[in-house]
Amino acid sequence: MVDRYEGLNRRRLLYAAGAGIALTALIQPAPAGPIARKVTAGSTASGRRVDLAERAIVTRHVRALWGLPRTQLGTLVWPASLPERSFAQWHYWWQAQLLDCAVDAAVRARTPERIDRVAAVARGIRTRNITGWTNRYYDDMAWLLLALERADRLLGMRFDDAVVDLRTALSVGWNSAVGAVPWRSGDDYYNTPAIGPAGIAMARLGELNRAAELADFLYDRLRDPGSGLVLDGVHEPGGRVDRTVHTYCQGVAIGLETELAVRTGGTGHRRRVAELVAAAESGLTESGVITAAAGDDSGLFMGILARYLAVAALALGDTTAARIVHTSAGAAWANRAEVDGLPLFGADWNRAVPAPPAPATLSQLTAPAANANRDLSIQLSGWMLLEADHRLTAAGR
Repeated sequence: MVDRYEGLNRRRLLYAAGAGIALTALIQPAPAGPIARKVTAGSTASGRRVDLAERAIVTRHVRALWGLPRTQLGTLVWPASLPERSFAQWHYWWQAQLLDCAVDAAVRARTPERIDRVAAVARGIRTRNITGWTNRYYDDMAWLLLALERADRLLGMRFDDAVVDLRTALSVGWNSAVGAVPWRSGDDYYNTPAIGPAGIAMARLGELNRAAELADFLYDRLRDPGSGLVLDGVHEPGGRVDRTVHTYCQGVAIGLETELAVRTGGTGHRRRVAELVAAAESGLTESGVITAAAGDDSGLFMGILARYLAVAALALGDTTAARIVHTSAGAAWANRAEVDGLPLFGADWNRAVPAPPAPATLSQLTAPAANANRDLSIQLSGWMLLEADHRLTAAGR
Protein backbone atom coordinates (compact mmCIF):
# COMPACT_ATOMS: atom_id res chain seq x y z
CA MET A 1 0.00 0.00 0.00
CA VAL A 2 1.27 3.46 -0.92
CA ASP A 3 1.01 6.26 1.59
CA ARG A 4 -1.49 8.89 0.63
CA TYR A 5 -0.14 12.21 -0.54
CA GLU A 6 1.05 14.21 2.44
CA GLY A 7 -0.23 17.70 1.73
CA LEU A 8 2.00 20.72 1.43
CA ASN A 9 0.60 24.20 1.77
CA ARG A 10 0.88 26.57 -1.14
CA ARG A 11 3.64 28.69 0.40
CA ARG A 12 5.83 25.65 1.06
CA LEU A 13 5.22 24.45 -2.48
CA LEU A 14 6.23 27.80 -3.95
CA TYR A 15 9.39 27.87 -1.83
CA ALA A 16 10.17 24.32 -2.93
CA ALA A 17 9.53 25.24 -6.56
CA GLY A 18 11.88 28.20 -6.38
CA ALA A 19 14.61 26.19 -4.73
CA GLY A 20 14.06 23.35 -7.20
CA ILE A 21 14.33 25.66 -10.20
CA ALA A 22 17.55 27.10 -8.80
CA LEU A 23 18.92 23.59 -8.27
CA THR A 24 17.87 22.59 -11.77
CA ALA A 25 19.86 25.49 -13.19
CA LEU A 26 23.01 24.03 -11.67
CA ILE A 27 22.39 20.51 -12.94
CA GLN A 28 23.21 20.08 -16.59
CA PRO A 29 21.53 17.29 -18.55
CA ALA A 30 23.60 14.42 -19.81
CA PRO A 31 24.82 15.08 -23.38
CA ALA A 32 22.82 13.35 -26.08
CA GLY A 33 24.59 10.84 -28.26
CA PRO A 34 24.17 10.72 -32.02
CA ILE A 35 20.84 9.73 -33.54
CA ALA A 36 21.50 6.58 -35.57
CA ARG A 37 19.33 5.35 -38.41
CA LYS A 38 21.35 2.12 -38.45
CA VAL A 39 19.77 0.51 -35.43
CA THR A 40 21.44 -2.17 -33.38
CA ALA A 41 20.87 -5.82 -34.11
CA GLY A 42 19.58 -8.22 -31.47
CA SER A 43 16.42 -9.62 -30.04
CA THR A 44 13.21 -8.04 -31.26
CA ALA A 45 10.95 -10.02 -28.94
CA SER A 46 8.07 -7.96 -27.62
CA GLY A 47 9.37 -7.99 -24.05
CA ARG A 48 12.78 -6.74 -25.10
CA ARG A 49 11.30 -3.99 -27.27
CA VAL A 50 8.97 -2.65 -24.61
CA ASP A 51 11.69 -2.76 -21.97
CA LEU A 52 13.89 -0.55 -24.16
CA ALA A 53 10.99 1.84 -24.87
CA GLU A 54 10.38 2.20 -21.13
CA ARG A 55 14.08 2.70 -20.44
CA ALA A 56 14.35 5.38 -23.11
CA ILE A 57 11.65 7.54 -21.53
CA VAL A 58 12.85 6.98 -17.98
CA THR A 59 16.42 7.87 -18.99
CA ARG A 60 15.61 10.93 -21.08
CA HIS A 61 12.47 12.41 -19.60
CA VAL A 62 11.74 11.27 -16.04
CA ARG A 63 13.25 13.37 -13.27
CA ALA A 64 12.44 14.66 -9.79
CA LEU A 65 10.04 17.60 -9.56
CA TRP A 66 11.87 20.68 -8.24
CA GLY A 67 14.35 18.47 -6.43
CA LEU A 68 11.63 17.19 -4.11
CA PRO A 69 12.20 13.64 -2.84
CA ARG A 70 9.81 10.86 -3.87
CA THR A 71 8.37 12.89 -6.76
CA GLN A 72 8.86 12.42 -10.48
CA LEU A 73 7.44 13.87 -13.69
CA GLY A 74 8.31 13.67 -17.37
CA THR A 75 9.95 16.62 -19.11
CA LEU A 76 7.84 17.57 -22.12
CA VAL A 77 10.73 17.41 -24.59
CA TRP A 78 14.22 15.95 -24.84
CA PRO A 79 16.81 17.38 -24.70
CA ALA A 80 15.18 19.91 -22.38
CA SER A 81 15.99 23.54 -21.71
CA LEU A 82 16.10 24.96 -18.19
CA PRO A 83 12.43 26.05 -18.14
CA GLU A 84 11.44 22.65 -19.54
CA ARG A 85 13.51 20.84 -16.93
CA SER A 86 11.88 23.01 -14.26
CA PHE A 87 8.34 21.97 -15.33
CA ALA A 88 7.42 25.61 -15.87
CA GLN A 89 4.79 24.47 -18.41
CA TRP A 90 2.18 22.15 -16.98
CA HIS A 91 0.64 19.39 -19.15
CA TYR A 92 -1.53 17.51 -16.65
CA TRP A 93 -2.85 14.91 -19.09
CA TRP A 94 0.58 14.04 -20.52
CA GLN A 95 1.70 13.19 -17.01
CA ALA A 96 -1.45 11.10 -16.51
CA GLN A 97 -0.46 9.10 -19.60
CA LEU A 98 3.07 8.72 -18.22
CA LEU A 99 1.55 7.36 -15.01
CA ASP A 100 -0.61 4.92 -16.98
CA CYS A 101 2.47 3.67 -18.85
CA ALA A 102 4.33 3.32 -15.54
CA VAL A 103 1.42 1.16 -14.33
CA ASP A 104 1.69 -0.92 -17.52
CA ALA A 105 5.36 -1.56 -16.83
CA ALA A 106 4.80 -2.50 -13.19
CA VAL A 107 2.05 -4.92 -14.18
CA ARG A 108 4.28 -6.43 -16.88
CA ALA A 109 7.21 -6.98 -14.53
CA ARG A 110 6.69 -5.91 -10.92
CA THR A 111 9.87 -4.56 -9.35
CA PRO A 112 10.45 -2.19 -6.42
CA GLU A 113 11.80 0.42 -8.82
CA ARG A 114 8.67 0.33 -10.98
CA ILE A 115 6.33 0.45 -7.98
CA ASP A 116 8.27 3.41 -6.59
CA ARG A 117 8.01 5.14 -9.97
CA VAL A 118 4.21 4.81 -10.03
CA ALA A 119 4.03 6.34 -6.56
CA ALA A 120 6.53 9.09 -7.40
CA VAL A 121 4.77 10.15 -10.62
CA ALA A 122 1.42 10.27 -8.82
CA ARG A 123 2.97 12.46 -6.09
CA GLY A 124 4.61 14.60 -8.77
CA ILE A 125 1.27 15.22 -10.46
CA ARG A 126 -0.41 16.12 -7.20
CA THR A 127 2.44 18.40 -6.14
CA ARG A 128 2.82 20.21 -9.47
CA ASN A 129 -0.94 20.71 -9.76
CA ILE A 130 -0.58 22.66 -6.47
CA THR A 131 -4.29 23.09 -5.65
CA GLY A 132 -5.25 19.42 -5.47
CA TRP A 133 -5.85 16.46 -7.73
CA THR A 134 -8.50 18.24 -9.79
CA ASN A 135 -8.59 21.05 -12.32
CA ARG A 136 -11.16 22.58 -14.72
CA TYR A 137 -10.74 20.02 -17.48
CA TYR A 138 -12.84 16.86 -17.34
CA ASP A 139 -10.70 15.09 -19.92
CA ASP A 140 -7.58 15.69 -17.81
CA MET A 141 -9.26 14.41 -14.67
CA ALA A 142 -10.71 11.36 -16.40
CA TRP A 143 -7.29 10.34 -17.72
CA LEU A 144 -5.73 10.61 -14.28
CA LEU A 145 -8.62 8.74 -12.68
CA LEU A 146 -8.10 5.88 -15.15
CA ALA A 147 -4.41 5.62 -14.30
CA LEU A 148 -4.95 5.76 -10.55
CA GLU A 149 -7.82 3.26 -10.65
CA ARG A 150 -5.57 0.81 -12.55
CA ALA A 151 -2.77 1.32 -10.01
CA ASP A 152 -5.26 0.44 -7.28
CA ARG A 153 -6.89 -2.54 -9.01
CA LEU A 154 -3.84 -4.09 -10.66
CA LEU A 155 -1.04 -3.19 -8.25
CA GLY A 156 -2.81 -2.71 -4.92
CA MET A 157 -1.57 0.88 -4.67
CA ARG A 158 -4.15 2.96 -2.87
CA PHE A 159 -4.81 6.55 -3.82
CA ASP A 160 -8.25 6.75 -2.25
CA ASP A 161 -8.26 10.50 -1.74
CA ALA A 162 -7.41 11.06 -5.40
CA VAL A 163 -9.94 8.59 -6.75
CA VAL A 164 -12.69 10.06 -4.58
CA ASP A 165 -11.81 13.64 -5.53
CA LEU A 166 -11.65 12.91 -9.25
CA ARG A 167 -14.76 10.72 -9.26
CA THR A 168 -16.67 13.45 -7.41
CA ALA A 169 -15.50 16.09 -9.87
CA LEU A 170 -16.79 14.06 -12.81
CA SER A 171 -20.10 13.54 -11.04
CA VAL A 172 -20.45 17.25 -10.27
CA GLY A 173 -19.65 18.06 -13.90
CA TRP A 174 -22.44 15.85 -15.25
CA ASN A 175 -25.03 17.84 -17.20
CA SER A 176 -28.28 15.90 -16.96
CA ALA A 177 -29.92 18.02 -19.66
CA VAL A 178 -27.24 16.96 -22.15
CA GLY A 179 -26.51 13.54 -20.71
CA ALA A 180 -22.74 13.98 -20.64
CA VAL A 181 -19.79 15.80 -19.10
CA PRO A 182 -18.34 18.77 -20.99
CA TRP A 183 -14.75 19.29 -22.02
CA ARG A 184 -14.18 21.66 -19.11
CA SER A 185 -16.10 23.34 -16.33
CA GLY A 186 -18.50 25.99 -17.60
CA ASP A 187 -17.97 25.09 -21.26
CA ASP A 188 -20.64 24.28 -23.84
CA TYR A 189 -18.44 21.77 -25.72
CA TYR A 190 -19.09 18.06 -25.17
CA ASN A 191 -16.28 16.13 -26.77
CA THR A 192 -15.20 12.54 -27.19
CA PRO A 193 -11.79 13.03 -25.50
CA ALA A 194 -13.62 13.88 -22.25
CA ILE A 195 -16.71 11.68 -22.60
CA GLY A 196 -14.78 8.54 -23.59
CA PRO A 197 -12.32 8.28 -20.69
CA ALA A 198 -14.95 9.52 -18.24
CA GLY A 199 -17.23 6.70 -19.39
CA ILE A 200 -14.48 4.10 -19.10
CA ALA A 201 -13.72 5.28 -15.57
CA MET A 202 -17.40 5.19 -14.60
CA ALA A 203 -17.78 1.67 -15.98
CA ARG A 204 -14.73 0.45 -14.05
CA LEU A 205 -16.04 2.09 -10.88
CA GLY A 206 -19.45 0.43 -11.23
CA GLU A 207 -21.49 3.37 -12.56
CA LEU A 208 -22.78 1.38 -15.50
CA ASN A 209 -25.91 3.42 -16.19
CA ARG A 210 -23.98 6.64 -16.63
CA ALA A 211 -21.28 4.88 -18.60
CA ALA A 212 -23.97 3.52 -20.92
CA GLU A 213 -25.45 7.01 -21.33
CA LEU A 214 -22.06 8.29 -22.41
CA ALA A 215 -21.58 5.41 -24.84
CA ASP A 216 -25.00 6.15 -26.36
CA PHE A 217 -24.10 9.84 -26.60
CA LEU A 218 -21.00 9.03 -28.64
CA TYR A 219 -22.80 6.49 -30.82
CA ASP A 220 -25.97 8.49 -31.44
CA ARG A 221 -24.63 12.06 -31.48
CA LEU A 222 -21.02 11.89 -32.64
CA ARG A 223 -20.65 8.80 -34.82
CA ASP A 224 -20.45 9.64 -38.52
CA PRO A 225 -22.79 7.19 -40.27
CA GLY A 226 -20.79 7.30 -43.49
CA SER A 227 -17.36 6.38 -42.16
CA GLY A 228 -18.45 4.83 -38.87
CA LEU A 229 -15.84 6.98 -37.10
CA VAL A 230 -16.50 9.03 -33.98
CA LEU A 231 -16.22 12.79 -34.41
CA ASP A 232 -14.58 15.21 -32.00
CA GLY A 233 -17.50 16.89 -30.26
CA VAL A 234 -20.66 18.96 -30.22
CA HIS A 235 -21.66 22.33 -28.78
CA GLU A 236 -24.78 22.29 -26.62
CA PRO A 237 -27.17 23.93 -26.78
CA GLY A 238 -27.29 24.36 -30.51
CA GLY A 239 -25.97 21.04 -31.74
CA ARG A 240 -23.05 22.41 -33.77
CA VAL A 241 -20.75 19.44 -34.39
CA ASP A 242 -16.99 19.60 -34.84
CA ARG A 243 -16.44 16.91 -37.47
CA THR A 244 -12.71 16.53 -36.89
CA VAL A 245 -11.65 12.87 -36.71
CA HIS A 246 -8.88 11.85 -34.33
CA THR A 247 -7.42 8.41 -33.74
CA TYR A 248 -7.74 8.65 -29.98
CA CYS A 249 -11.46 9.39 -30.23
CA GLN A 250 -11.90 5.94 -31.74
CA GLY A 251 -9.71 4.49 -29.00
CA VAL A 252 -11.77 5.76 -26.09
CA ALA A 253 -15.06 4.88 -27.82
CA ILE A 254 -13.77 1.33 -28.36
CA GLY A 255 -12.59 1.18 -24.76
CA LEU A 256 -15.94 2.36 -23.38
CA GLU A 257 -18.00 -0.04 -25.47
CA THR A 258 -15.66 -2.90 -24.52
CA GLU A 259 -16.06 -2.19 -20.81
CA LEU A 260 -19.84 -2.23 -21.20
CA ALA A 261 -19.81 -5.38 -23.33
CA VAL A 262 -17.82 -7.22 -20.66
CA ARG A 263 -19.78 -5.90 -17.69
CA THR A 264 -23.30 -6.12 -19.09
CA GLY A 265 -22.99 -8.96 -21.56
CA GLY A 266 -24.88 -6.80 -24.03
CA THR A 267 -24.52 -7.91 -27.62
CA GLY A 268 -25.18 -4.37 -28.78
CA HIS A 269 -22.01 -3.11 -27.15
CA ARG A 270 -20.01 -5.97 -28.63
CA ARG A 271 -21.41 -5.14 -32.09
CA ARG A 272 -20.45 -1.49 -31.66
CA VAL A 273 -16.89 -2.48 -30.77
CA ALA A 274 -16.59 -4.55 -33.94
CA GLU A 275 -17.99 -1.68 -36.02
CA LEU A 276 -15.63 0.87 -34.48
CA VAL A 277 -12.58 -1.36 -34.93
CA ALA A 278 -13.50 -1.99 -38.58
CA ALA A 279 -14.02 1.74 -39.16
CA ALA A 280 -10.67 2.55 -37.58
CA GLU A 281 -8.93 -0.03 -39.73
CA SER A 282 -10.60 1.30 -42.86
CA GLY A 283 -10.25 5.00 -42.19
CA LEU A 284 -7.32 5.44 -39.83
CA THR A 285 -4.64 2.96 -40.85
CA GLU A 286 -2.08 3.01 -43.63
CA SER A 287 -0.82 -0.43 -44.68
CA GLY A 288 -2.35 -1.74 -41.48
CA VAL A 289 -0.53 0.81 -39.30
CA ILE A 290 -2.30 3.46 -37.22
CA THR A 291 -2.05 6.76 -39.09
CA ALA A 292 0.37 9.48 -38.11
CA ALA A 293 -0.24 12.37 -35.79
CA ALA A 294 2.00 15.35 -35.17
CA GLY A 295 3.77 16.71 -32.15
CA ASP A 296 2.40 18.26 -28.96
CA ASP A 297 -0.94 16.80 -27.72
CA SER A 298 -1.60 14.86 -30.91
CA GLY A 299 1.52 12.79 -30.32
CA LEU A 300 -0.48 10.80 -27.75
CA PHE A 301 -3.40 10.03 -30.06
CA MET A 302 -1.91 6.97 -31.78
CA GLY A 303 -0.85 5.24 -28.58
CA ILE A 304 -4.25 5.74 -26.97
CA LEU A 305 -5.95 4.03 -29.90
CA ALA A 306 -3.45 1.15 -29.61
CA ARG A 307 -4.13 0.80 -25.88
CA TYR A 308 -7.86 0.34 -26.33
CA LEU A 309 -7.55 -1.83 -29.42
CA ALA A 310 -5.55 -4.17 -27.19
CA VAL A 311 -8.26 -3.99 -24.53
CA ALA A 312 -10.86 -5.05 -27.11
CA ALA A 313 -8.61 -7.82 -28.45
CA LEU A 314 -7.98 -9.25 -24.99
CA ALA A 315 -11.49 -8.87 -23.59
CA LEU A 316 -13.53 -9.73 -26.67
CA GLY A 317 -11.12 -11.66 -28.89
CA ASP A 318 -11.25 -9.05 -31.65
CA THR A 319 -8.64 -10.29 -34.11
CA THR A 320 -8.76 -7.14 -36.25
CA ALA A 321 -7.89 -5.02 -33.24
CA ALA A 322 -4.98 -7.33 -32.39
CA ARG A 323 -3.69 -7.24 -35.95
CA ILE A 324 -3.62 -3.45 -36.04
CA VAL A 325 -1.65 -3.33 -32.80
CA HIS A 326 0.89 -5.93 -33.91
CA THR A 327 1.34 -4.37 -37.35
CA SER A 328 1.73 -0.88 -35.86
CA ALA A 329 4.25 -2.11 -33.29
CA GLY A 330 6.32 -3.82 -35.95
CA ALA A 331 6.37 -0.67 -38.07
CA ALA A 332 7.14 1.69 -35.18
CA TRP A 333 10.03 -0.50 -34.11
CA ALA A 334 11.42 -0.99 -37.62
CA ASN A 335 11.29 2.76 -38.31
CA ARG A 336 12.73 3.95 -35.01
CA ALA A 337 16.02 5.75 -34.67
CA GLU A 338 18.42 5.07 -31.83
CA VAL A 339 20.25 7.34 -29.42
CA ASP A 340 22.73 5.68 -27.10
CA GLY A 341 21.21 2.33 -28.01
CA LEU A 342 17.68 3.34 -26.96
CA PRO A 343 14.74 3.86 -29.35
CA LEU A 344 13.48 7.22 -30.54
CA PHE A 345 10.04 6.90 -32.14
CA GLY A 346 8.48 9.12 -34.77
CA ALA A 347 5.07 10.69 -35.11
CA ASP A 348 4.51 8.51 -38.19
CA TRP A 349 5.15 4.84 -37.45
CA ASN A 350 5.23 4.08 -41.19
CA ARG A 351 8.16 6.44 -41.87
CA ALA A 352 11.76 6.15 -40.76
CA VAL A 353 12.73 8.67 -38.09
CA PRO A 354 15.12 11.13 -39.76
CA ALA A 355 18.60 11.48 -38.32
CA PRO A 356 20.82 14.56 -38.57
CA PRO A 357 24.42 14.00 -39.65
CA ALA A 358 26.37 12.41 -36.80
CA PRO A 359 27.57 13.39 -34.38
CA ALA A 360 24.31 15.06 -33.33
CA THR A 361 24.57 18.25 -31.36
CA LEU A 362 22.03 19.85 -29.05
CA SER A 363 21.25 22.45 -31.73
CA GLN A 364 20.56 19.69 -34.28
CA LEU A 365 18.32 17.80 -31.88
CA THR A 366 16.34 20.93 -31.06
CA ALA A 367 16.01 22.13 -34.65
CA PRO A 368 12.45 22.49 -36.00
CA ALA A 369 12.82 19.46 -38.29
CA ALA A 370 13.58 17.23 -35.30
CA ASN A 371 11.27 19.03 -32.90
CA ALA A 372 8.26 16.71 -33.06
CA ASN A 373 10.29 13.63 -32.26
CA ARG A 374 11.56 15.33 -29.11
CA ASP A 375 8.06 15.45 -27.63
CA LEU A 376 7.29 13.26 -24.65
CA SER A 377 3.83 12.73 -26.16
CA ILE A 378 5.25 10.96 -29.22
CA GLN A 379 7.60 8.82 -27.19
CA LEU A 380 4.80 7.87 -24.78
CA SER A 381 2.72 6.77 -27.77
CA GLY A 382 5.53 4.44 -28.80
CA TRP A 383 5.87 3.04 -25.29
CA MET A 384 2.09 2.63 -24.98
CA LEU A 385 1.95 0.81 -28.32
CA LEU A 386 4.70 -1.62 -27.37
CA GLU A 387 3.08 -2.32 -23.99
CA ALA A 388 -0.17 -3.13 -25.84
CA ASP A 389 1.70 -5.33 -28.31
CA HIS A 390 3.44 -7.20 -25.49
CA ARG A 391 0.20 -7.80 -23.57
CA LEU A 392 -1.34 -9.34 -26.66
CA THR A 393 1.75 -11.43 -27.44
CA ALA A 394 1.98 -12.69 -23.86
CA ALA A 395 -1.70 -13.69 -24.02
CA GLY A 396 -1.23 -15.49 -27.35
CA ARG A 397 -3.41 -13.01 -29.24
